Amino acid sequence: MAVKPEGTPVWADAMFTDLEGAKSFYGDVLGWTFGEESSEYGNYTQAYAGGKAAAAVVPPMPGQEGHSQWCLYFASPDAAATATRIRENGGEILMEPMAVGDFGSMCLARDPGGVVFGVWQGGTHEGFDADMREPGAFCWAEIFTRAPEKSDTFFPAVFGYGQRQMQDDAIDFRLYTLGGETMALGRMRMTDDFPPEVPPYINVYFNVPDCDDAVAKATKLGAVLRFGPMSSPFGRFAALSDPQGANFSVIDTNTTEGDMPQLTDVS
Repeated sequence: MAVKPEGTPVWADAMFTDLEGAKSFYGDVLGWTFGEESSEYGNYTQAYAGGKAAAAVVPPMPGQEGHSQWCLYFASPDAAATATRIRENGGEILMEPMAVGDFGSMCLARDPGGVVFGVWQGGTHEGFDADMREPGAFCWAEIFTRAPEKSDTFFPAVFGYGQRQMQDDAIDFRLYTLGGETMALGRMRMTDDFPPEVPPYINVYFNVPDCDDAVAKATKLGAVLRFGPMSSPFGRFAALSDPQGANFSVIDTNTTEGDMPQLTDVS
């Protein structure tokens, strides 16, 4: 696998108090299968889409029980150097850079607006193996924040992103780019529709062959539908909270509707 450019979304995981429940839910909704729990690494359990690494689930560490949430990790050639830039640009390091065996090195951080994310310096584990076009694979993410100006300053300073603003008076949405190319990351301003108790977060999207079918399966299993299903030029998608409260979205990228929005480069 080719090493991903710095700042590319490369991995996602989430802590679940009921690990078996999470495996059952995502197995049914996304078609994931799961590897062996790694007792050496806190029962970290890798999920597979079509036999290829797609994400991971893990029990919470002592003292971190409570609300579940997906964490997105960005590629770094040097996690310690990235942590330094995070601090220099007003971010906070929640977990100092640490080696995870020979798999790689990681750290956890929070941007100045409160968005939590991870940094991953790949070793033997470089990140997603599943092609984002395949069912069950990660294919997109959006930084949901009430302080977009902070994210728009912080993330480009840390990872070198370019920015393209969507020309739409109804929403404040921006694409982040790398080397002038669109990648699987955008930034969305949280509106008043979000309850004040919902913290800023990164919403991860997983590809499904049929959005409506995935929503029906998820809600039958106890998930809460937050938005959609809705058709768009990017695909038909919906936002959900799983039975343990972790927010995520599903999207059928083969079912598109409408014209692509106008985007303007931001200097």
